[in-house]
Amino acid sequence: MTGILVVAPHADDETYGCGGTLLRARGEGQAIHWLIVTFPSQAHGYSQDAARTRTLEIERASAFYGFASVHRLDLAPAALDRVPRADLVALMRSVVCEIEPETLYLPFPGDAHSDHRAVFEAGAALAKRFRHPSIRSVRLYETPSETDFGLDPTGAPFRPNLFIDISETLAAKIEALGLYPGECGEHPFPRSVEAVRALATRRGAAAGVAAAEAFMIVREIR
Repeated sequence: MTGILVVAPHADDETYGCGGTLLRARGEGQAIHWLIVTFPSQAHGYSQDAARTRTLEIERASAFYGFASVHRLDLAPAALDRVPRADLVALMRSVVCEIEPETLYLPFPGDAHSDHRAVFEAGAALAKRFRHPSIRSVRLYETPSETDFGLDPTGAPFRPNLFIDISETLAAKIEALGLYPGECGEHPFPRSVEAVRALATRRGAAAGVAAAEAFMIVREIR
């Protein structure tokens, strides 16, 4: 299998980070795949209702995007920094080996959430060319309330060098936000519809289009 693999530390990161890009790619005939690293199960101390709600959200998002495959690791949320890195790499590697993606989307390592940093580090290990030669492009996405809330003054900022025009898919991305009602709040909440639309407009202005999503290409082979 080939195509695009988006790695989401939590279900919803794929929508906030690159939902418009995924929808555009699917519309262009590309296969899109989804790897969800964490899940709020009862085994991790979450309620049955929380687990049921997240299961329904995943099912609805899978149908909405038309993912060619969905993979869940079901690790504990907000605890990936306590998972041995080798174990996380091995779990993610099994999915990469099955899909053999050409393009890999990962969260930005400077994000405020430790889960995002752990997933980036594991993904970076998998992206080594001699390990998984199918991966020709590694791109980092920005996540509202995580990328912009990173407060480490010594860290490198998110500096995009790729802008993907989502003028035709922004409305569908906004619709997809409704798949996660517990994540989307009223403005000026950073994950509000207004904030997401404003970010797309800002990134679009930088690229000379109506709306865009921005990424950092950290390696690409052409």
